[in-house]
This record gives sequence, structure tokens and C-alpha cells, in this order.
Amino acid sequence: MTGLSRRGLMTGAAAAGGALALPAASAAAAGPGPAGAAAARPEAVRVWPNDPRYPGLVSGANQRWVGRPDCVRLVSSTAQVVDAVQEAVDKGLRVAVRSGGHCNEPFVSDRDVRVVIDMSGMAGIHHDERRRAIAVEPGAMLGSVYRTLYKRWGIVLPGGTCPTVGAGGHITGGGYGALSRSRGLTVDHLYGVEVVTVSAEGRARAVIATREPDDPNRDLWWAHTGAGGGNFGVITRYWLRSPDATGSEPAKLLPQAPTEVLLSDVSWSWQDLDEKSFRRLVHNFDAWHARNSAPDSPGRFLYSQLKLQHRSAGTFHMCTQVDTAAPDAEALLDEFLAAVSAGTGVTYRVGDRTRAPWLYAVTQWFGFVEAAISRWKAKAAYVRRTMPDDQIAAMYRHLTRIDYDNATALVNLISYGGRINAVAPGATAVAQRDSHLKILYVSLWTGTGDDDTARHEKWVRDCYADVYAATGGVPRPDGVNDGCYINYADADMADPGLNRSGIPWHRLYFKDNYPRLQRVKAAWDPRDVFHHALSVRTP
Repeated sequence: MTGLSRRGLMTGAAAAGGALALPAASAAAAGPGPAGAAAARPEAVRVWPNDPRYPGLVSGANQRWVGRPDCVRLVSSTAQVVDAVQEAVDKGLRVAVRSGGHCNEPFVSDRDVRVVIDMSGMAGIHHDERRRAIAVEPGAMLGSVYRTLYKRWGIVLPGGTCPTVGAGGHITGGGYGALSRSRGLTVDHLYGVEVVTVSAEGRARAVIATREPDDPNRDLWWAHTGAGGGNFGVITRYWLRSPDATGSEPAKLLPQAPTEVLLSDVSWSWQDLDEKSFRRLVHNFDAWHARNSAPDSPGRFLYSQLKLQHRSAGTFHMCTQVDTAAPDAEALLDEFLAAVSAGTGVTYRVGDRTRAPWLYAVTQWFGFVEAAISRWKAKAAYVRRTMPDDQIAAMYRHLTRIDYDNATALVNLISYGGRINAVAPGATAVAQRDSHLKILYVSLWTGTGDDDTARHEKWVRDCYADVYAATGGVPRPDGVNDGCYINYADADMADPGLNRSGIPWHRLYFKDNYPRLQRVKAAWDPRDVFHHALSVRTP
């Protein structure tokens, strides 16, 4: 970290998380007047459209979305973020933030965004003795977080399975992954945040908010436990500490990482399946999770993804990880595989079954992360009761359509529940706390033409609308389903031309937590400096 040191930044902040105001802008940004202390502070690197680096900085992993901002600010300290935000506010320029760049939608690449703050230079991970927590900066990629926590202290943050996702957006959206069924969501271990906010008077400052009961900024912490990024300010640091952690020893601040995991990859051939066997297979996967997703279930040590690829792929896969801390992990996997196959009349093919160190599994194993494909459209749903036959039949119809032949279009059924469901819906901003599966609907493609985009978007939208036809074309909350996941952002939900269900987009994502999020928005971003198609609106 350059510029202001971490120790200097923390000096004067209340231990419980009181507001910390930094100088609002450098002399260059503020215009005429005394230079003051801010003039000596190093500025963030500015990248303009004529810079050869510019094309590589105006898009993320989803190459559908390419922005044209006036400038990209490459920041390396909280002070530089304050400067960049203040300058944008003073000049009336819309600002957006990028850390890992894996957003499904063009929130950062919106044509009205004039300044992009690139957080990749803030990737530090360290033990903060004063706060008795692990500090993680937003530009750190999950793979780096996992390696650092494991190698230094043998601990883990139960986050996602893609190592190139940035911590910045992942954690605040309620990130989950292969260890969440046994160890909870990322936000269940979030102790505090540092956020650059903008006051009603237009002044940028860095604020620290924690989960301490007496923290006057506690609501700002709470809003970052599942509402997603781009709502309240620029996150410049997370502090991680499990609620039941005691003492200050870093090896005891977060859950212990598994020593070893049991990995499995099996596949089915579409040639062996008809609609009846397909429906039984999907039902079995769903029903096993419904039976094994209580917070104390022995099945919580198992995580699986059933990747139902379009028939044109020829096969589809199910990838599974079992923490060997589970009582008789081999038997748990065998029972699961048998339960999924029961009554289908078809046999799976074993592609991989091996024991491996957890660090290898989370950073190297092919099972949960497919080869990168540059463009995609995605939708999501929670499942809280076993799916009715009409939903599974709709999946089959669209996965076997002969007028569409994309082998990388899929419906991915993903393990959920377990310890995730031990937390009350209002304790964090993640309101969905009694589901047992998530579903990701996605089409990925490489073509750049408008016809390509329209064709693939149509398949995803048609499939989704058909699966949820009985509830207005969306996964209605509090029924079989429970709305959508904000980290799988889908701007269609806020488009009245595409969401005709009568269910507001914010209910699909946040349910009863939305009014409280609105109050936080009004208090901490009253000028609506930070906004996008699915951001929290002021009341």
C-alpha cells in the first residue's frame, strides 16, 4: 500500500468503528487555493483514452460490455480513492468502481460513467492486530485470499469457486462457495468495512463501520452484508473475523481450512436420457439437498454442481467436493451419487475421483471452473422447496431444443443451505436463509455480432420465463423459490418490459430487507452518487 500508511489511516478512528474523515481532494483536483497536506499525497495513476493501456482497463471478464470513460483512476490507497471520488463529485462526473471485473451486467461500462476507479492496485491481505481481524483489500482476487489465509494461518474464507473473482464485489454480495454449507457465507464472517462515502454536502470521506452493537455506523456495515456493490460508496477494506472467534491469534479468527477434500466428477450422455430419466435425475439432486440442508446435517460437508449443458454438448457433468472432516466422507459421496442416480435407469461415467489437498482443489481443480468464454448472459434463482415437475420439464424443453445448439448454454444446479441457513434473514442483508439450492441459467458465447447476442439472450430469457411460468416468469419469493442472487446480477428484473410478474426487482433480490437498505442509502449516499440498474434506491 502506498501513500498514507495503514497505521496512519487508522489513527484517530474509534475502536468501535467511528467515522474517519480524510482530506477531500488533492490540490490539483480541488482547484485554486492553498496546497495544504493533500498536495503532498501521491495521486492515483490516470489512464486516458489515448493511453495504450486504456483498452485493457475499460472492460472486465464479460467482454460484452466495454465502457468509454473519460478516465480510469488506478488507485493504491484509501486516500487516493477519496481524492478520485471528490474530484468526480466536484466536476459532476458519474463514477463507477471495478475490482475483479466479473459483473454480469454493464454497471461499470454504462455509457454515462465518466470515471472508473480501478481497485486492482489495492490487493493487500494482512492481520490487523488492533482490530483482531484479517484485513482484505477489494482488489485481492479470491485465489490470492485463499492462498494467503491458508499458507499464513491455515484458515479460510468460505467464498466462491472461481479464483479470479475480486474480493471487492464478491464479499459484499454475500459470496458463497464449496465450503459455505459447512462454514456459512462470506458475510457471516464480515466484522467491518472501510467505505468512501459522499455526504449531502458533497464531501467524500472514508468511514469505518463494524458489527459492534454500539458502533454508530453499524447499519452501514449491515448494508454491506449482502446488498452487492455500487450502492453506498467505494469499499476500500474488509475486516474478517467470525462471530464466535475469541482472542487475537490470527489462526483462530476465521474457520479452519480443510486438510483434504474428496473430489468427484461424473457425467451422463444425452443419448442415454429421455425426458423421464432426465426429470428423475434432476428431482433426485434437488430432493437430496432438501433432505440434507439443515444447519447441523452431516450432508453439509458435501457441495455439488449439476451442470446441465445443452444437448448439443453431448454430455453434462456433476462435480462434487466433500470435506474429509465429514464422518466417513467416502460413504457420504457414495450415498449421494447413488441417490442422484436412483430410478433413472442410466449410468454415469466417472471422470475423476480423488483425494486432494484443499488448496489444490480451490485453486487448481477443473471441476467447478470452466474454460473462460468471453461473453455471457446469466439469470439466477433460489430453491427452497423441491421443484415441481413443470419446472424440471421446462428445463428439459430448452436444454433439448433443436433450434438452438450452443454447447456452453447450461442450467447449473448448485448446493446451498447447511450453515448458511443457521443465520436469521434480517441478521445480514442476505434475506434468503432457508433455501437448499441456487440455480444459475447462463449462455456463454464468443461471437461479437448483434445476431449472436440476441440469439443467446433469447435462449436464456425463454428458458427462465418457461421454468417460472406459474409465478409470472420469475422465481417468486417465499414459495418453491425465493427470488434472485444479487451477485448473479440480472438487469432484466428491473426492466418492466421483461419482468411482467408484478413482483418488484428489489423484492426478488432483498425481500423484507429492502426498506432498511433504503434507509442506509438515504443516510450514507443521499446524493445517489453510486448507482446502477440494480442499486438500492432512496425512499
